[in-house]
Amino acid sequence: MLSDAEASGEAKDALETARTPHGTVDNVMRIHSLRPKTMHGHVSLYRSVLHSSDNVLPFWFLETAGTYTSMLNKCDYSVQHHSSNLRKLVDDDERYDQIMTALRELTPHRAFEGRELAMLRYVEKLTTSVDSMIKSDVDALLAAGCNDGEVLELNQVVGYFCYVNRLLNGLGVTTKGDIIGYY
Repeated sequence: MLSDAEASGEAKDALETARTPHGTVDNVMRIHSLRPKTMHGHVSLYRSVLHSSDNVLPFWFLETAGTYTSMLNKCDYSVQHHSSNLRKLVDDDERYDQIMTALRELTPHRAFEGRELAMLRYVEKLTTSVDSMIKSDVDALLAAGCNDGEVLELNQVVGYFCYVNRLLNGLGVTTKGDIIGYY
């Protein structure tokens, strides 16, 4: 990974684009520094999937879905960052602990019900058994009260985290030097 001082040209521009609200570049983005075009693409995808004002699902739930996907993929980097975001967005330590315990134990029904539980069941199946996804998996979300746009948002979160979890785990990226959490 290139440091800020080592970067020039397109890499320097990509690092500037990837800066967090803290003014730093997390390793999840810095890992692209040798291929800045992928960093630009990753930043754009990340922001559109998790931080777009066009999203309808609440940001705390998008972070829940991302954290659960990352737990299922055993990606500690993403779990650390996105569970921190979840804690900040939920702003209730007891509820946060309940959510995290249920996700860690693969028992989302202990912290969620109805539509939210249906969404987390979809997250789990799409993450762990993508080859067995069928139309009725989407139908179950619609029957639970999700609309097509919300299904797409949820699908995008799972797809994004499966990508980034493999990027991070596959390259051995750690949180060393990162400020944990976006907020």
